[in-house]
Amino acid sequence: MEKKVQTIEEATIMFAGDSGDGSQTIGAKMADASAIAGNDISTFPDYPAEIRAPAGTLPGISGFQVTFSSHEIQTPGDACDVLVAMNPAALKVNLHRLKPNGIILANSDNFKPRNLRLAGYARNPLEDDSLTKFQVFPVGLSRLTREALKDTGLTPNEMDLCKNFFALGMIFWLYNRPMDYTIKWIQNRYAKIPKFVEANIIALKAGSAYGEATEQFTSSYQVKPVKFPPGKYRTVTGALATSLGLIAASQKAGIPLVYGSYPITPATEILHELAKHKNFNVITMQMEDEIAAIGVAIGAAYSGALGVTGSSGPGIALKAEATNLALMTELPIVICNIQRAGPSTGMPTKTEQADLLQVMFGRNGESPLPVIAANSPVDCFDTAYEACRIAIKYMTPVIFMSDLFISFGAEPWRIPKVADLPDIEVKFQTSIEGFEPYVRHPETLSRPWAIPGTPGLEHRIGGLEKEHLTGNVSYDPENHEQMVRLRAEKIARIAKEIPPTSILGESSGKLLVLTWGGTYGTVRTAIERKQNAGKSVSHVHLRYLNPFPGDLGDILRQFDKVLVPELNLGQLLKLIRAEYLVDAVGFNKVQGQSFYIYEVEAKIDEMLN
Repeated sequence: MEKKVQTIEEATIMFAGDSGDGSQTIGAKMADASAIAGNDISTFPDYPAEIRAPAGTLPGISGFQVTFSSHEIQTPGDACDVLVAMNPAALKVNLHRLKPNGIILANSDNFKPRNLRLAGYARNPLEDDSLTKFQVFPVGLSRLTREALKDTGLTPNEMDLCKNFFALGMIFWLYNRPMDYTIKWIQNRYAKIPKFVEANIIALKAGSAYGEATEQFTSSYQVKPVKFPPGKYRTVTGALATSLGLIAASQKAGIPLVYGSYPITPATEILHELAKHKNFNVITMQMEDEIAAIGVAIGAAYSGALGVTGSSGPGIALKAEATNLALMTELPIVICNIQRAGPSTGMPTKTEQADLLQVMFGRNGESPLPVIAANSPVDCFDTAYEACRIAIKYMTPVIFMSDLFISFGAEPWRIPKVADLPDIEVKFQTSIEGFEPYVRHPETLSRPWAIPGTPGLEHRIGGLEKEHLTGNVSYDPENHEQMVRLRAEKIARIAKEIPPTSILGESSGKLLVLTWGGTYGTVRTAIERKQNAGKSVSHVHLRYLNPFPGDLGDILRQFDKVLVPELNLGQLLKLIRAEYLVDAVGFNKVQGQSFYIYEVEAKIDEMLN
């Protein structure tokens, strides 16, 4: 039977199963294959918090969602077109993500009584009428994989490890994805275990052949390439882009990068990536605790390197006292906060953006610091680079904000030319004449960066209040107020460098939606849809959170209503209302998940009506 090929604009697929089922692996390979096919892609892996929950249980389900498109996209998608469910628990956890009439490709071999009970099903959903609004394709993945591999000499348990690639082969056929890159990846990945090279390739091809041969599928789909601007591209996660941004900044500045870190989800991926790049004069140090980790960064900055540390909310709390030491000594370090759901240990593998007030005010005394936030995996490169530039130019700690949704997500990145990156000029103090540890640059109010051991430039720094110019310990009331105001003014002057705020839509009107961080893609997509429907709604997204852009107040006052969507209970909202006395309205979600596009669209309609 000759099968039709339908052309569609985009598709969203969720791969889900137990942690050992390989859903993350085949999801990533589907994303890579789609990128090689020329599509725009956006991905999001959904990890369980438990290292290895009991097989077949709801808490142990691991998922990977990928959207690929023939036009530019901003988000890994809302509802899925296809759900690949390796067991009943994977179906139950992710069924709400599937579109009506969406495809369920289920490993029917795992829908046994024990697994059904573990997932909370009284009856087999593949056999009752509970899934009638979906296209259900029960496939004996385990049985078919064993049949395909019967001549390889593998044990039954070893054959079962390859069933994820059988499923991927089916999806490759369904969406006409190329196989060559994935085959090369298998050959490299399992080079030391030749039997799995052969087995996984056979399973991949067998899955594709099954899709072609079975009468279950009457058609396949084609998503044409998107027209990207010319350039060299690669796929990056937010963690990888952050790491590359830090490396690029240190190279541009001509100084070593020293990264001190204590392992914590989701920030650990930055440590793993930076550790691979010793050839770029990168030094990574896994420390015994969070305080030691930021101590490494401070010591590195004191000695003339770019000091960086990274963590998530719990670790940022532990670093607070040392962060103030870096503020008081006015040393250039970057603190990466990759947010996750809290408070306390919270939900380590779920996203949230509830650390904004913490990084703004979570230190004793008057202690303002620059805070900037990335909006997507790709944007992590530019934002991390900018954090380093500000830290060095203004001699101050800078807080770089990301979140789990951004850090684990992936999308195509157009690799920039080194010559196009902003200059980062490092001026170490070398002259004895006129040197004082706390003399100020007339424009930036930054103090000189004097390397210890430079003859004649001996000086003292520490956490106690400094005397203006000399840096001597001072308890003088007037001097204390002067230094507090100088440090605050130094941060405020950064606003002069912030470019004019970009507005998507009209510069005035009924409704402005104001966002920051990882909600960007979802909100931008919702707003574009509403604008195409003729609605009066505009969008401003903030990278600079402290200080705010200088033109932000004027922009806010040009709209009848201001909506602030956040994955918290209204933290940016509080800052906006306090700073600009604007009666903004919050739209808040704290479920460990990002907004869905339809949720934002519904809220926009509510505000406009």
